[in-house]
Order: sequence, then C-alpha cells, then structure tokens
Amino acid sequence: MEATTATRRPRPAAITLTPGAEQRVAKLMAQAPADAIGVKLSTPRRGCSGLAYSVDYVTAEDKFDEKIETPGGTFYVDGGSILYLIGSVMDWREDDFTAGFVFENPNAKGSCGCGESFTV
Repeated sequence: MEATTATRRPRPAAITLTPGAEQRVAKLMAQAPADAIGVKLSTPRRGCSGLAYSVDYVTAEDKFDEKIETPGGTFYVDGGSILYLIGSVMDWREDDFTAGFVFENPNAKGSCGCGESFTV
C-alpha cells in the first residue's frame, strides 16, 4: 500500500481583528516596552458576570497561545481563553467619551450592566 499524505487546509484564526483593531495593535507595538514581542488577549475571571477581556503586552511566546500576525505586530490569544472566543470579532472604537477594544462574541450568553464582563 502506498502511503498518502493528507493536506490540511489552514484553520481560521480563533478571533478576527478589524482594521481598527489592527491599527491599535500597531500603535501599541510602536510604544511597547523593549522586551514586548506582541499584544495578548486573555479572559481572566473577574467582574460580576465571571469573565473579562484583558489586552496586555506579552514578553514570551506560550506554545498553547494562538498567534495571529497583523501588519503592525504579533497578536496572541491566550490558549486557555480560545474556547470562549472562537468566532469573535475584535474592534477598536473611539468617541468623545470612551476609547477601547470592543468584542462581538457569539459565545457570550450574557454580560454585566457595565459591559466589563461576560458569561458563556
């Protein structure tokens, strides 16, 4: 029998960054500490609904993290958070009163009144 090699199609990223989010990642990386290798999204337990979105600089690559190359730098998604974020869209929005990342997460079943945390 002849051995066959299956070709795997590339799997889609766990999260999609809008052009606005990519521009913000680029801006963050332009002013990042010297040891930062990228920006990382995680979902630590906090807030009244249970989970929150947290975006921080990362200084070391974790083999379980999802790695997404953007025009402005590397964006990581915490390996322990991926299941809560699959199919999400991350955007950066600014208006006269607020500025921040905004998430459209199809896995979120609810969020707190202030919008800082969510539940799955």
